Amino acid sequence: MKIAINTRLLLKDRLEGIGWFTYENLKRITIAHPEHEFYFFFDRPYSQEFVFSDNVKPIVLFPQARHPVLYYTWFEYSVRKALKKINADLFISTDGYVSLSAQIKTFNVFHDLNFEHYPKDIPFLERWYYRKFFVKFAHKASRIATVSEFSKQDIVKLYNISPDKIDVVYNGANEIYCPKSNDVVENTRVRYSEGLPYFYFIGSLHRRKNLINLFLAFDIFRSKSVKSVKLIITGAKKWWTEDMESVYSAMKFKDDVIFTGRLSLNEISDLMGSALALTYVSYFEGFGIPIIEAFRSEIPVITSNVTSMPEIAGDAALLTDPFNPDDIALAMQKVSEDNRLRESLIAAGRIRAKEFTWEKSAERLWVSIEKLLGE
Repeated sequence: MKIAINTRLLLKDRLEGIGWFTYENLKRITIAHPEHEFYFFFDRPYSQEFVFSDNVKPIVLFPQARHPVLYYTWFEYSVRKALKKINADLFISTDGYVSLSAQIKTFNVFHDLNFEHYPKDIPFLERWYYRKFFVKFAHKASRIATVSEFSKQDIVKLYNISPDKIDVVYNGANEIYCPKSNDVVENTRVRYSEGLPYFYFIGSLHRRKNLINLFLAFDIFRSKSVKSVKLIITGAKKWWTEDMESVYSAMKFKDDVIFTGRLSLNEISDLMGSALALTYVSYFEGFGIPIIEAFRSEIPVITSNVTSMPEIAGDAALLTDPFNPDDIALAMQKVSEDNRLRESLIAAGRIRAKEFTWEKSAERLWVSIEKLLGE
């Protein structure tokens, strides 16, 4: 069969959550199924590293889809025409967007509906586009996959989609995340945190990642702690806001907050594995891949007790109220001072990580896709 796939988020050296889901799953699926032809639709020149096997045929469609007007143009004109030209049997999209006008079976992956719950976190035009079209994308899809049971129930409730139409396909974590030797830990801390222990955050600096309350919590923790501990933030400031800047500027211990910007995967792996703990206290997540990356790195995890995070973390993390900086600070204090707690969290995380691998993810995704191929 001819299977066309939206791969516009496969960007060299710029893969983020959905990009990693796309990369890791498609790499395994295309190699495992040489009986099918896969047409990858890019919206810009692509890297050859994303052509995973001989049965992958890359196609560049213009314009670059990075704005609501261009989203519409790309999916409703460029994608629709390309699907017709190659006479595709199925269209797969891994980022929630599909072509409403294409007359073809469509398989869609939703990661979360954060914009329905916190619309003001998103610029006006993006917000308008998401809230107008994503419900239509959900109903257009012949089948849907999503990354947690929480997200599945959210789609069912908000978009009135039958649960029988939705499969849960959990994310995995890159194998580069692993325990680090004492030498790596020491060298990483010397390079980034003046040799001191640090809490770590990795992700887009988006409002829903809750950096404001993380900053407030870190100030509370440092005010009560006798230890010198840093906070390292890795991620591009694309979504940085005035209120984030205001809270950060007012911090008593802002000089102990280190922004690394975007880093290579090797650098991130070393930073994760050398951290005192991961502090991932978003107030909304469809999954939360860094939680699994931290489990694989064998460091403790502090995360939130809302949305998908308890489902993903299980009993292997300290769950906090993301709206309460004092609660987050208390978890930081516990992890910093209680070695027995640290070791128990690391041991539980080591077991938990085995439940979330890209091999399992690709297998589940393909089982879901095959339900359409067999029709």
